[in-house]
Amino acid sequence: MDITVPAECTGQRLDQFLVKVSGLSRSQITQRIRAGDVHVDGLPAKKAGQRVTGGAKLALVIPPGPSSVAIPESIPLDVVYEDAHLIVVNKSPDMVVHPSPGHESGTLVNALLGRYEALAPDLGTEDGRPRPGIVHRLDRGTSGLLVVARDVQARDGLSAQIAARSVGRRYLAIIHGPKLADEGTFDTLHGRHPRDRKRFTSRVREGRRAVTHWKVLARARTVALVECRLETGRTHQIRVHFADDGHPLVGDTAYAGRRRAPGSEGAALKMLARQALHAWALRFEHPVTGEDLQLHVDPPSDMRGAIEAVFGKDCLSFEARS
Repeated sequence: MDITVPAECTGQRLDQFLVKVSGLSRSQITQRIRAGDVHVDGLPAKKAGQRVTGGAKLALVIPPGPSSVAIPESIPLDVVYEDAHLIVVNKSPDMVVHPSPGHESGTLVNALLGRYEALAPDLGTEDGRPRPGIVHRLDRGTSGLLVVARDVQARDGLSAQIAARSVGRRYLAIIHGPKLADEGTFDTLHGRHPRDRKRFTSRVREGRRAVTHWKVLARARTVALVECRLETGRTHQIRVHFADDGHPLVGDTAYAGRRRAPGSEGAALKMLARQALHAWALRFEHPVTGEDLQLHVDPPSDMRGAIEAVFGKDCLSFEARS
């Protein structure tokens, strides 16, 4: 894309000017500048904040947009339940749910398309990236149960249940700080962090309502094991609620920073290279048959080992509760 700067735009920031004429976001323009894809009078732009002058010749390389089709891949999946209408998988903690910038392949969607002939079509997304069958999601570092629709009837029925808050979703989490009350509820607003757009916060004046019910299952000297029940399902909801309350999840670098548990507990928790969060129980009405489905899976070896080392081997000897 070749642009000549109008005289009246002299003195504007380079990134702000390019946002106006290119249709890209400011963050996308910044990425293009850092990648060397923006030239000013034949030379690479030095920084996003440099000023433009009238008559300057700008060249902007715009990369192709995201593919609207996910590629089927042969990737092993832990399938907990499946029928002609839906699938429930036990997602591994290192798997991204759907294609996104930096993760165009190797996702759960790629794996599902490699295993099944068809999934429910997209409901539609702002970024245009493929998310067939996905009606809810888990963060990359979160393990556990996730339901996927194979047809439109299942997709619409599951989406309606999620909107009505009738899907039971329970998580296990290890948090910093043992002084949390035995049980309680976080009922807050939820929105983008004002300074870091990759994070979210409950400390906003405007946002969507987020509700997390929690109960302490076990305590150690500096950490606690909690069970969380979601009433809503906002992005990073559990992680944000506990972090904003001063009890961030163990291993959550985005919200806990470099915080580590001290002593023997810290040593035992080092095996966790991700946030200590596992979607362990899922309950919903089958959108086609009406059957009451109740499923649960134990945490994978990394989190289970950490729980047993810190809280004892009997901590997980309880059944899923309705």
